[in-house]
Amino acid sequence: MFTGIVECRAAVRSFTRRGEGARLVLASPEGVASDPWEVGIGQSIAVSGACLSVAELDPGAGEMVFELSQETLSRTWFPDLAPGRQVNLERAMKLGERLDGHLVAGHVDGLATVRAIRDVGDGGRVFTFEVAPGLERYLIEKGSVTLDGVSLTVVEPRERCFDVAMIPLTLQVTAFGESDIGQRVNLEADLVGKWIERLLPGG
Repeated sequence: MFTGIVECRAAVRSFTRRGEGARLVLASPEGVASDPWEVGIGQSIAVSGACLSVAELDPGAGEMVFELSQETLSRTWFPDLAPGRQVNLERAMKLGERLDGHLVAGHVDGLATVRAIRDVGDGGRVFTFEVAPGLERYLIEKGSVTLDGVSLTVVEPRERCFDVAMIPLTLQVTAFGESDIGQRVNLEADLVGKWIERLLPGG
């Protein structure tokens, strides 16, 4: 489980398709609060919102390696990964820690697209996103949503579009500071809403 509070970013060193899957190599994280950034083989890392397992570590080269399945590639924007692209990273939470964001599984439900970016006076920005068809049912005013691994609050949902406000710290720590119009992001809907939908009679 994760919280949606991104710890740092990392640059893509290489992305190689292998049959139906792919191999992703990331450089050492940037902007890490803890030095060193402790991570081990098999550990779960939320990479721009997708839960991936560390397959290999090369401390000498400063690299982490992940193997991506066909399911991961079909649900995320990761087929667009290229060297130099920045991704958000968060290690799995520990029991007993503060839950500063919301409960995040790292299981991407689909994609959203950046439709507008507006600067606000305090150095933050308001983003407008459009979700893929079918995901709009999870957009609830002041509800939680995870975009590229970042826990955010839904503002003014309207059909398939909604806004989120990002403070300067979020723009600094995450890759959203470099976002462009038309960029796709990974979306995970709130877990509680999905469970209620699944368990109630008639969905």
